Amino acid sequence: MTRLPKPFRRFHDEYPAVWQAYENLGAAIAQSGPLEEKVRELVKLGMSAATGSESAVQSHTHRALQAGASKGEIEHAILLGITTIGFPQAMAALDWAKSAFEAHEA
Repeated sequence: MTRLPKPFRRFHDEYPAVWQAYENLGAAIAQSGPLEEKVRELVKLGMSAATGSESAVQSHTHRALQAGASKGEIEHAILLGITTIGFPQAMAALDWAKSAFEAHEA
């Protein structure tokens, strides 16, 4: 939980039972299908980029790296969205991911 943004950490601390239920739901969904962890994180990264959520892009960038994705794979997952989410949104997501690369290496 160390890489979670402050609002998420606060939510975790204030509502631990709700947080646990959320975590359990995520685990159940992850285990319900055939996609491996790296692929799941790249898919979630693309969805995060599409919704314009900076914190989600950074979180799923970290998670994708931890699951074995390369920086190139992460960048490609975002760039694939240019024709779907638009160039400006994809460029913002790419910038957020690159910030996450730097934080991940620190």
